[in-house]
Amino acid sequence: MNDSTSVPTTGVLLAGGAGTRLGLGPKALLPFRGHTLVEVLAKTLLDGGCLEVVVVLGAGAEDVRGTTDLGGYLVVDNPEWASGMSSSFRTGVAAATHGHSVMVTLVDQPGLTAGVVARLLAAHQAGRVTAAGYPDTVHHGSTTTKLRRGHPLIIDASLRADVAESAVGDAGARRFLKAHPGLVDVVDCSDLADGADVDTKDKLHLLGD
Repeated sequence: MNDSTSVPTTGVLLAGGAGTRLGLGPKALLPFRGHTLVEVLAKTLLDGGCLEVVVVLGAGAEDVRGTTDLGGYLVVDNPEWASGMSSSFRTGVAAATHGHSVMVTLVDQPGLTAGVVARLLAAHQAGRVTAAGYPDTVHHGSTTTKLRRGHPLIIDASLRADVAESAVGDAGARRFLKAHPGLVDVVDCSDLADGADVDTKDKLHLLGD
């Protein structure tokens, strides 16, 4: 048994980057399944079982607000988005309802499914961090058994403040996780998603239906 049902979880979708490497403007606005990435992934967090969703905007925030339907979520702006992802991470965690655990994910991962969200919520243990795990390498169509830690990432309510305080530069929870590996549970989600990011134009095929 776990205690995930006794502590609600807020989804935190980090969508503040400028998408400089991709060169197509904010990745939040990339078209995906007839909508935009930010709309689809916010709904995915909600559909998977998060009680509420916080969407953190930064680059192009006015355009994102004006061209998307995010009325069902708490949308917050990070004016310091250019300083690195850590500022958006702290902004999102701070905006989540006090006492909730937070599930943090990135707007550039179109493969996220409600099934991944639900699996992580079901696996989460009180006082711990729960992360999606994906195959580390692929060899001729078969994957190794080693998993790499990826997103989404559930940070228990009891750890929120410490994790946010540790966030620096372009990393969110990474510094805390490296310092406390014994608190981290990696859950294999490789049958549901691959955790790939749309960072460069050669990854745009990930947005295909």
